[in-house]
Amino acid sequence: MRTFLLSGFMVSALLAGCGSSVVNPVTGQAERSVMDEKTEIAEGQKAHQQVLQEYGVYNNPAVQAYVNGLGQRLAAQSHRTQLQWHFTVLDTPEINAFALPGGYVYVTRGIMAYMDSEADLAGVIGHEIGHVTARHGAQRATSQQNAGLGVLAASVLGALLESQGVTGAGKMAGQVSQSVAAGYVASYGRDQELQADALGAEYLARNRFDPRNMIDVIKVLKDQERFAADQAQAEGRAASTQGNWLASHPSNDQRLSAITQLATQHKASYTDEGRDRYQKVIQGMAFGESADQGLSRGRNYYHPALGFAVTAPATWQIQNGADKLSLVSAARDAALVVRLVPAQAGKDPATIIRDVIKPTQGQSESASINGLQATRFLGTRQDAQGQPQPVAATVIRGPGDNVYLLQALTKDAATLQRAQGPLREAEGSFRAMTAQDSAAARPWLLRTVPYPRGGFAELASSSPITAAERQLRLINGYYSGGEPKPGQTVKVVYPH
Repeated sequence: MRTFLLSGFMVSALLAGCGSSVVNPVTGQAERSVMDEKTEIAEGQKAHQQVLQEYGVYNNPAVQAYVNGLGQRLAAQSHRTQLQWHFTVLDTPEINAFALPGGYVYVTRGIMAYMDSEADLAGVIGHEIGHVTARHGAQRATSQQNAGLGVLAASVLGALLESQGVTGAGKMAGQVSQSVAAGYVASYGRDQELQADALGAEYLARNRFDPRNMIDVIKVLKDQERFAADQAQAEGRAASTQGNWLASHPSNDQRLSAITQLATQHKASYTDEGRDRYQKVIQGMAFGESADQGLSRGRNYYHPALGFAVTAPATWQIQNGADKLSLVSAARDAALVVRLVPAQAGKDPATIIRDVIKPTQGQSESASINGLQATRFLGTRQDAQGQPQPVAATVIRGPGDNVYLLQALTKDAATLQRAQGPLREAEGSFRAMTAQDSAAARPWLLRTVPYPRGGFAELASSSPITAAERQLRLINGYYSGGEPKPGQTVKVVYPH
């Protein structure tokens, strides 16, 4: 249940006027900028709090200390050693990494699961450090001011997060939140990406890592995209690039060739890649969603902390956000959105419907859903343009005396009518978690084991994840073929 509110990030910088001349630490050349270093730091500090609120910090001090230590080593060999650098592991399965102005760099535990060594992770972090040292965020802010504030889409270095809601900004009859949905990363200019690659390679070499590990990272993540596309095709849906680090990094063969050339420019005596150190660090790391955020298991969604479960209709998808859960139709034109009603809103269904839905007319009826007290409402309300639109919602008194609002969102009245069956099916599946649900909701963890004679097929036979053999190949870097040596340590996923 996730949503990213970037309220005023970089707006103050964009309003700073015509800017001033600033020397770029990497090139040594003067450039006009609306963000000097002091402003970069201030804006980074503000946005940092929003990032932490959005994702949460992965609660593993040893992992945090390891990533921060690695990042500090790389930053100490960068072009902006005077910055106070911050490196944070975010608690999300999204395969992502990004940076904020002023020295704030983030990697997700999701991307760490796909890295095979310390050098691989250093390649990801070094690239993001490069975006900061070359002032790419300030350059984007300056170019956006040149184009006018209308083009500002809450840009943050490696992360341009824009409103997607359930089917995209402005869709779903205007009901979708206009805040930023997590994980969508937009492209930088090719020159900026190549410069970040070059800087990342340089910082790796300065720390005696082989810069060619950056090539390995891109290949691993390209395999991840291929796996996602294969899964989507098997399920008859379009593949999504949301939450994928490569979505912001042009991944064509020409760019891989450029990275290869960059890597060969650095002559150094390289140390080991730190594979054993890295695999010890990720031992026991959460894989996939966490119990605190709710767990998707096929068509089922479980939230152990809140004690409820819900099942998506056949072909519908589960989208888990920070403040809402969405069950979305295959055509992406309808959804059932589940929200926890804040305590200050009270527990009276009529008051909640009046204050949250704000209907212009309609009627309510009492109901019971799997033994839980509920109130259904069907009526109309005004959209942002003042036009009437249908609204269907249900207030449920759930486990732990929490109150939930289940709202049907569709692009128009005709779609609401057509989707009435699956929407009611989804609503009717809302329940207090049973013992069977609790057993299915065990979180997944990573561990390392010696590669067995039976190969990935043997490992997959005891793995809880779907498409287990292909996923295990993926997280170990063998999706495109090949096998580890017998006895070599490999990553597996097991239930906690």
